[in-house]
Amino acid sequence: MQPEGYRTYVPKPLPPNPPIDFDSSMLSILSQADRNLGRLSGATETLPNPDLFVFMYIRKEAVLSSQIEGTQSSLIDLLEYEAGARLRGHPRDVVDVSNYIDAMNHGLGQIARGRELSVALVQEIHARLLSRGRGSSHSPGELRSVQNWIGPSERGIEDAAFVPPAVPEMRKALDDLERFLLTERSLPPLVKVGLAHSQFETIHPFLDGNGRMGRLLITFLLTAEGYLERPLLYLSHYFRQNRSSYYDTLQAVRDEGDWEGWLRFFLKGVDEVSRQATETAKRIIQLREEHRRLIQNAMGRRAGGALILIEFMYQHPMVSVNDMQRVTGLSFPSANELAVELEGLALLNEQTGNRRNRVFAYRPYLDIILD
Repeated sequence: MQPEGYRTYVPKPLPPNPPIDFDSSMLSILSQADRNLGRLSGATETLPNPDLFVFMYIRKEAVLSSQIEGTQSSLIDLLEYEAGARLRGHPRDVVDVSNYIDAMNHGLGQIARGRELSVALVQEIHARLLSRGRGSSHSPGELRSVQNWIGPSERGIEDAAFVPPAVPEMRKALDDLERFLLTERSLPPLVKVGLAHSQFETIHPFLDGNGRMGRLLITFLLTAEGYLERPLLYLSHYFRQNRSSYYDTLQAVRDEGDWEGWLRFFLKGVDEVSRQATETAKRIIQLREEHRRLIQNAMGRRAGGALILIEFMYQHPMVSVNDMQRVTGLSFPSANELAVELEGLALLNEQTGNRRNRVFAYRPYLDIILD
């Protein structure tokens, strides 16, 4: 009980005590999630350029994770923003999503250079996550120095759904979490990641951005653990589809110590998302081969430039004619003619409706990503 009359929750250090009950049901879910995550990693290696797949998946995750926090921007809005096209939707929201991508890429880059996933690195990533737009006035990169709570903003802390630990206990809990992340070697990696995500959300160490930071942590941990060669696992879509279960199972850990219930939910998500992403990778491979054949058979001498452009659009599926000119080395009129011909083959769609400064989308590819 705090002097002000409200109660805060102080999490016990990880790993849980009593230990996780790895009964036959838990082991079955864990084995299936582990197996399908491995299949995803293998399937993406058959892509002509796996990094292009990762490039778009990071953007999809950025949009979905930000939407959980109330943003309205879509993946199309983000791609238009990156292509320098008109912003049809919510510019401020698009900045939030762009921040997420920057934070993701910075964290992955630091881990690839050998940095440990410490509290200091988490703060550094958080500073980028909230560098602009909403949340930029909420001390980006700084641990909170006041009490926060989870609940309707118009109501007080007394009516909160959950009150994280007070500042002194928060700092100790965060130190304990860092120690767990850097030293725990006995638990299966997916279990370690699930425990860490739950604990981070319970500690809630920042004034804003805790949910997005906690979801980023999942990808960073799997990469830092060497469990994934590339950052391929993104659970925001699963959390969003199962929002009530997500919050309920996290709260059951706090109220009842039900780590097993949370882990079953988390591992089921890993399993589902891995299988969906594997199927997406296979569809992209099939699409690429179909479109390469179509271009080679239908475009004659223009096929070379068209193949270069389409390959580029697996990473940048929305481009201007100026971009096309730069990528293919063609003149502006020739690049414009190439775009029109590809539009006639139903490979590209013009997005702006303008006669000048036109932007084209590789819509069949986007339809797979958006599915």
